[in-house]
Amino acid sequence: MKQKDKMVIYQVFPRWFGNSTYPLVKNGSITENGVGKFSAFTPTALARIKELGTSHIWYTGVIEHATQTDYTAYQIHKDHSDVVKGKAGSPYAIKDYYDIDPDLADRVPNRMKEFEALVKRTHDAGMKVIIDFVPNHVAREYHSDARLSYVEDLGQHDNTSKAFDINNNFYYIPGQPLQLHFGDNQEDFEYSEFPAKVTGNNHFDASPGKNDWYETVKLNYGVDYVNGGICHFNPIPNTWTKMLDILLFWADKGIDGFRCDMAEMVPVEFWNWVIPKVKEKHDVCFIAEVYNPNEYRNYIFNGHFDYLYDKVGLYDTVRAVMCDQAPATNISGCWQALEGIQSHMLNFLENHDEQRVASYFFAGDPRPGIPGLIVSATLNTNPVMIYSGQELGEPGMDEEGFSGRDGRTTIFDYWSVESLRNWMNDGAFDGGKLTSEQRLLRSQYAKILNVAKTEQVISQGAFYDLMYANSRNPYFNTSRQYVFMRKYQKEVLLVVVNFDKNEQTVRVKIPSEAFQSLGFDDNKAAVLTDLLTGETSISTLTAACPYQVSLSAYSGKLLKFTYKK
Repeated sequence: MKQKDKMVIYQVFPRWFGNSTYPLVKNGSITENGVGKFSAFTPTALARIKELGTSHIWYTGVIEHATQTDYTAYQIHKDHSDVVKGKAGSPYAIKDYYDIDPDLADRVPNRMKEFEALVKRTHDAGMKVIIDFVPNHVAREYHSDARLSYVEDLGQHDNTSKAFDINNNFYYIPGQPLQLHFGDNQEDFEYSEFPAKVTGNNHFDASPGKNDWYETVKLNYGVDYVNGGICHFNPIPNTWTKMLDILLFWADKGIDGFRCDMAEMVPVEFWNWVIPKVKEKHDVCFIAEVYNPNEYRNYIFNGHFDYLYDKVGLYDTVRAVMCDQAPATNISGCWQALEGIQSHMLNFLENHDEQRVASYFFAGDPRPGIPGLIVSATLNTNPVMIYSGQELGEPGMDEEGFSGRDGRTTIFDYWSVESLRNWMNDGAFDGGKLTSEQRLLRSQYAKILNVAKTEQVISQGAFYDLMYANSRNPYFNTSRQYVFMRKYQKEVLLVVVNFDKNEQTVRVKIPSEAFQSLGFDDNKAAVLTDLLTGETSISTLTAACPYQVSLSAYSGKLLKFTYKK
């Protein structure tokens, strides 16, 4: 999938995006706390999201998952509360791969059509659609009532007397019942499962703990874990063909990409087989949640993924720099470790798994996110992602229920988000109830992301790190400032960011090697454009004299030098 502009992803959780209910009840039901709907993504709302520079919206949690809400009136099986986390349930405990979460529909029987209408509205607004594909595990009570009659259900013909069989969709612990010694049992009877299925986080006994993914069961892709992890990929395992059908089902709905949950817990051989088959029929991208750097190249080149999370590299490093727990020089090690695959990495500062920048568990202030965003968005040609509410400084410090006060916005509970409620402003989506600080922050995010998306020097240009050249520069603090250059055709971009809480004036040394490597002339006059303010002037870069830049607290400069032909 070729992308002319930089890919800018806006991750959003529909369950709370359109929910304006307030006040809220801790651990409240859908009746008490309300829920967002697909219909909240009006053309106006989508236009405002696009204003941020968004090219793709990742609608998180749209496929039907286990929940404590009773939808039996719509012929949807009720889940036992022992195997559901939170009142709303985890969107990663998929209950029916072929159906839509009924919470999100105005009319439950019309839920798939309402999702298809959302896809069309998003496309009409000039953006593309990403949804989750959750391949490693499903809800303990998985059962598809929406599949076509000729589609075989997961586990339908499993031989449950075997711990492993290539034709089984699940792993079993023969002769042992599942034992849960906790949970939120609100039923007249305990949850029963015999024989016990293996839990989703590779917990291979019948007694998962409360910190395990106890609400899920692991899918079998042909790896016999019981006998030392022997792989059985020929003939093709039954689960592979079922997952291909599911991917094609959703691709047929017109979606443009899949964010693949815990992709590294599924053998790369499956991805090697399935992704080309999907791409033969549909122009879709695949994004992998992979946390092991030793596997990055494997999942890109053998697994055929377009992009991987850059979590343990850039995210962890920039977070530490933002919190003044590590020097900015550490950022250089991130791109160095990704030599040759940088363009395949997805950068972010927030997502549903991570704590909010403004939370007390992270920076405690949204402002350090500005230099962090500039680095994440402009360091290379690869995609960047923000999480709904990040652009408003949402602190994520509510104590919602199952999630607790953890610096994240809950994915388990029925809830609404104050910053988003104020931005939505009763459906006007004009930010009318935001503070001046929130409006300023959102405008800064929009400016940075739009520049990153559309400037060719960022979306297509070469990269040159200037930190080594300034390591002994007394007028540049490599612990709190970071600097690099980008080059495309006749344009050179100087990027300088300040992670410090105080205003700084720095003098950046640009070595002669930078001019030679990037291929532009030393001490030649150019039109200088400050891409974040629009101001223009005539200026020059030279190895003979450091370039002086004034930086506000928690800020950055994107200085583009355009040379005549």
